[in-house]
Order: sequence, then structure tokens, then C-alpha cells
Amino acid sequence: MFAAWFITFIVLLFIEIITVNLVTIWFAIGAVAAMITAHFTDSLLIQIIVFTIVSAIVLLLTKPIVKKLRGGSVEATNSDRVVGKSAIVTKKISKDNYGEVKVLGNYWTACSDQNIDVDDKVIVKRIDGVKLIVEREEN
Repeated sequence: MFAAWFITFIVLLFIEIITVNLVTIWFAIGAVAAMITAHFTDSLLIQIIVFTIVSAIVLLLTKPIVKKLRGGSVEATNSDRVVGKSAIVTKKISKDNYGEVKVLGNYWTACSDQNIDVDDKVIVKRIDGVKLIVEREEN
């Protein structure tokens, strides 16, 4: 089983190298622990238990550190800043047809579950692809 754990380690390490997202590194470390265990015992059950426990411990101990190093927060893009903003309808929006709104000086394709006329004020609820999802602003 030593060779099987070694191959598992190499495969997991290769996946980690090509993804660069810290996806399998914890399991690769668990595979090393199982490989060392395989040197001392032939029991596959014990090896799998060691693999699982070591992988879980390493994951639990390093995940907060990795999150802190990565920054952990999502930074808004330029388009995200329009969410929650007020906009003016420049082309009529209906349930079946896209319209257009002007928000923060830019024109966007917009859609809504409501029929909204030109010059009505709307609130941008979210972005779906390149379209804004809007709702009529309550006065």
C-alpha cells in the first residue's frame, strides 16, 4: 500500500500545482501520513483512518491562515457599485422586453417584473450578466 499512497500523493500534488487554489494540498499531506503509516502496518483501515484524520486536522488548522493570507474579502468591481443606486428609465421596461436605465452616468440594459415607463425612478437590485435587475422606486 506504500506505493498506492505515494501515487495518491503525487496525483494530489499535481492537481494542486495545476489549480493553484489550495484545493488538494490538505489531502496530499494526509496521503503522506498514510504512506508513513503503511510502512508500519498493513491494515488498510488504519491507513484510511490516518489519512482522514490528518487531512481534517491540517484542513481545520490551516484554513483560517489561508483565508487571512488571501484577504478573505470580496472586492466590488466597478459594475457592483450600481447595486442599490437610484436610476432613471430611458427606455420603457416591460415584463417581456428589456429597457434601458441611466445610473451613475452610464446606460445599462435593464429588466424588471414590473412595467416601468420612461423617466420613472428605479432602484438597482442586482446585476445578471450585463443586465440590471431593477424595481420601481417607492416614493
